[in-house]
Amino acid sequence: MNLFTDIRSLVLDCLTAMVAEGTLPEGLDFANVAVEPPRDAAHGDMATNAAMVLAKPAKMKPRDIADALAGKLAADARVTSAEVAGPGFLNLRLDRSSWQSVLGAVLAEDINFGRSDLGAGKRVNVEYVSANPTGPLHVGHTRGAVFGDALASLLDFVGYDVTREYYINDGGGQVDVLARSVYLRYLEAHGQEVAFVDGTYPGDYLVPVGQALKDKVGDAYVNQSEDVWLEEIRNFATDAMMDLIRADLASLGIQMDKFFSEKSLYGTGLIESALKSLDDKGLIYEGVLEPPKGKKPDDWEPREQTLFKSTEHGDDVDRPVKKSDGAWTYFAPDIAYHYDKVERGFDMLIDIFGADHGGYVKRMKAAVSALSDGRVPLDIKLCQLVKLFKDGQEFKMSKRAGTFVTLRDVVDAVGPDVTRFMLLTRKNDQGFDFDLDKALEQSKDNPVFYVQYANARICSTLRKAAEAGIATDDATLAAADLTLLQDDAQLTVAKKLAEWPRLVEIAARTNEPHRVAFYLYDLASELHGLYHLGKTNEGLRFVNESNPSATHAKMALAKAVSIVISAGLGILGVTPAQEMR
Repeated sequence: MNLFTDIRSLVLDCLTAMVAEGTLPEGLDFANVAVEPPRDAAHGDMATNAAMVLAKPAKMKPRDIADALAGKLAADARVTSAEVAGPGFLNLRLDRSSWQSVLGAVLAEDINFGRSDLGAGKRVNVEYVSANPTGPLHVGHTRGAVFGDALASLLDFVGYDVTREYYINDGGGQVDVLARSVYLRYLEAHGQEVAFVDGTYPGDYLVPVGQALKDKVGDAYVNQSEDVWLEEIRNFATDAMMDLIRADLASLGIQMDKFFSEKSLYGTGLIESALKSLDDKGLIYEGVLEPPKGKKPDDWEPREQTLFKSTEHGDDVDRPVKKSDGAWTYFAPDIAYHYDKVERGFDMLIDIFGADHGGYVKRMKAAVSALSDGRVPLDIKLCQLVKLFKDGQEFKMSKRAGTFVTLRDVVDAVGPDVTRFMLLTRKNDQGFDFDLDKALEQSKDNPVFYVQYANARICSTLRKAAEAGIATDDATLAAADLTLLQDDAQLTVAKKLAEWPRLVEIAARTNEPHRVAFYLYDLASELHGLYHLGKTNEGLRFVNESNPSATHAKMALAKAVSIVISAGLGILGVTPAQEMR
């Protein structure tokens, strides 16, 4: 059930009738007609922009359309008033039974309340994390991991067929650096003194990898030249780091559907096939690029390169795919990787990148547009940096990693649920200051605590009712007389619950899972507010032993809130709290 969709359908039916009557001209497009909560709740329960968006194409005054539409809407039994405000805004108030019916729908649909077929089974690939396999995941990766996983769950909730994917960057020179670093730890495991020169990885996390290599090959690589051991240790070290990364992700409850190796693109013809696809479309040519902005003429050496006409698909400049010496640029395997995604039949692609990849957005979108002939949209979400604070000071050092704070540092400090929820309380493209102390604080200022406390409070209330001999099983609550919920404070909670299906669809359309976290905080606030009113108003207390019928209705309301909180937390990857400890 989506009450906002139902009322929008009513508005469209009334507009269609107005066209049939000649009040409105034929041929109007109703696609932009919306029904949404008003900015100020004092103005009503819902508002529609119908008169405002139709005035220009209808060549009418918005107020005239709104007045005629208001009369038709007011004739519906669900609408108690339709008031025109300003130049043509239309505010609606609904009868109590509409909000009471929402509670019945929540109880009947349980955690499926709010699910929809928005995605219609379309296949979407969400690529996230995709860190270089050179060490443990750091706090920056953590934000991308949480964001990507929550987005994948959100899209699944509204009917998409989602694939969670990790792109292993194991084809570049950084993996050779990893191999050399592991070799130093290997020598160290044999009792040799080693020095980590600039460009190698000194973190303690490679100590067990060096020992494991010794256990496997003994002294076979000791005092051997690099050409003997580089490839073998590179593979060994990459596998070890990916095991570490998988364990890091698992600590946050993240399981990938597919790991795709960049190395698999080389020597297999995949890069060549991708570029041939572009060449066949007339998008590959030999040319010389203009000097980059800021370069002086005497600092620039023009070189002929193989270029992709990315400007024909929205990019600012054409991009090189092969260097003048015949080697692939970094962009070439990325094109091939996305070509593979397109060939796998995905209907939509989403990439989650770090803040430092902003310059990659237009060229990647251009590549996918060209490869798919505009059929497959690519949305790229950038996750801004995270700063950690503890005891009022920025928290920077991880002994195990050497120079950065790891994902495990954060999870060990506050737990996976708190980590996930807190990182979703800001939009992905905003910087985030993560205060480890505040994340564990038990107050309204801590959003994860406030939401979890709401669910735990409901569970406690249900237990108290059961202890008082009042049935709280699902069947009893489903049969509760919801018409007994008449107070404005109770209906306010029901109205907030009614927003859930609409909120979920908006979050999914915009690829913004943080909206779910915001909504859950607002819903928790309404629940806590109602609970506190019960301390001074006996009629609003959830449990009243002398009036089982009223208690059943109030328990039904509380259970509906718990159901939606649980569904929302499930999207965010957070386990709902049954009690606070």
